[in-house]
Amino acid sequence: MAIYEYTGSEIVEVQPSTFAALDLREREDVQRVLRENINSITPETETMVLAEEYCNWEDARRRIDLLCVDSEANLVVVELKRTETGGHMELQAIRYAAMVSAMKFEHAVEAHRTYLRALGRPVDQAETAIRTFLGKEDGPVAFTDKVRIVLASANFSREVTTSVLWLNAQGRLDIRCVQMRPIEFAGRTLFDIQQVIPLPEAAAYQIAIREKSIEQEAAGGDGRDFTRYDVIVAGKLFPNLPKRRFIYQMVAEALRLGLTPEAIGQAVPWRPTRLFIFAEGNVSGEEVARLNGKDPGRYFSSEEEVFRIAGRTYAFINQWGIRTEEAVKNLLALMPKNHGISYKVAN
Repeated sequence: MAIYEYTGSEIVEVQPSTFAALDLREREDVQRVLRENINSITPETETMVLAEEYCNWEDARRRIDLLCVDSEANLVVVELKRTETGGHMELQAIRYAAMVSAMKFEHAVEAHRTYLRALGRPVDQAETAIRTFLGKEDGPVAFTDKVRIVLASANFSREVTTSVLWLNAQGRLDIRCVQMRPIEFAGRTLFDIQQVIPLPEAAAYQIAIREKSIEQEAAGGDGRDFTRYDVIVAGKLFPNLPKRRFIYQMVAEALRLGLTPEAIGQAVPWRPTRLFIFAEGNVSGEEVARLNGKDPGRYFSSEEEVFRIAGRTYAFINQWGIRTEEAVKNLLALMPKNHGISYKVAN
C-alpha cells in the first residue's frame, strides 16, 4: 500500500526511499533504534530485548540480531535486513531459533547482563528486569518450547514470503514478516512499518486454524476429536460438555473453592499462552481483551463467563484441545479434599 500526501486539492503519492539512499546502516542505525523501540515491530505481544548480536555457540560468525522474550515467556528471534528482498533471512532465522530453543533462564540472564554491559548500563538488575517483565518475581522461570521469529526488512522477495507462508502452515512455526520502508518527507525520515505476514486482520484466524490442525493431527483417525464429558459437582450434573466447556466448568469450580488464577495457570505449565487475562475493576470481557491486546474471541468473555475476583475482572482462554483432560487432572489435584467434583466421558 502506498502513502499519500493530502494537499487540499488532491492526494499525491509519497515515494518510499531506501536505507542505502538515506545512508542508514543496518546495525548502527536501523538495529540501534529498533532495539530501543522493539514493540514497533512486535505490536501483537509486549516484547523485551534480552541480547543484541547474540552468539553463544561454536560458529562465532552466526549472530542473532536481537534476541528477545515476549510477555508469554516465548523467546523471540528478530532478524533484520535493510535490503530490498530480505535475502534468505527466513532460513537463517530458523537456524537461530533452533540454536536458542533449549535456552535456560540463567543463560538468558547472563546474555542480558552482557547486553546491558555493552550499552554501559548497570548489570546488577538484569535478572530482576526479566522477572518483572514476565511477572515472575520469585520462584523458577522456564521459557516455553516455542520460539517465535520476526523478520524485518525493507521488502521481501516472493521466495521469502512463499517460504514463510508454507512454514507457518505446517503448524509448528510462528514467523512474522514486518516490512519497514524508509520515507524522506519534508526534511524528515519516516519509517512505514507494516506486518505483511500474517496480515494483522487475519492473524487470529490463522493461529486458530493452525492450532486446530495440530489438535486434529494428535487426535488421529479422521482428524476430529468430538469427545464430550459429563461433570458432576456436589451431585449436580453438567452433561455432554465439549472440551472447552469441560475445562471452563472445572476452572469455575476451582476458583469457587479458593484457588487463584495464578495457581490454576501453574497447573498447566505446557501452555504457551497465559490461561487468564485480567483488568482492574468491574469491566466487560471485551474490555479485558482490549486492554491486554488480545482477541476477545479467544477467551470466555461474555458477561456470564468472566470471573470477578479481588477487584479484578478475569477472562479464561477458550483455546483447548490436546491435553485438556491432563490439565483437568492436574487441577483436581490442587483442589481441597472432599471437593465433590468428578467427571466421565459422556455416552
